Amino acid sequence: MDIQKLQQNVDEWIKQYGVRYYKELTNTAILMEEVGEVARLMARIYGEQSFKNEEQAKTAKEDLADEMADVLFVLVCLANQTGIDLATAVEKNFAKKTQRDKERHQNNIKLK
Repeated sequence: MDIQKLQQNVDEWIKQYGVRYYKELTNTAILMEEVGEVARLMARIYGEQSFKNEEQAKTAKEDLADEMADVLFVLVCLANQTGIDLATAVEKNFAKKTQRDKERHQNNIKLK
C-alpha cells in the first residue's frame, strides 16, 4: 500500500467506524502514548529491561509490529487533519536529507 492509499484508507475508516477525527491536540497526545508503547517494547526486546512474564516475551515482536502500526495510524490521522500530503512530504524530506547528509555520514568515523 502506498502512502496516499494509506491516507485514504485511514480517512475512510475514521468516517465509517470512528465517527470523526479526534481533535489535533488529542491525537498528538495519543501519538505520544503510542510512541511510548513502542519505546517500552524496544527497551524489553533490545535493551536491558525484562518482561514481567514469559507470555509477554513470546508475543513481543508481534506486539511491537502492532504498536508501530498504531503510531503510523495516528500520524496519518494527524496528516489528514492538517492537510499534509505525506507522500509529498516524505519525498521532500528525502531530498533534504540527501542534500544535507550526502557526505556527512560517509565521513563519520563513528559509523565505520
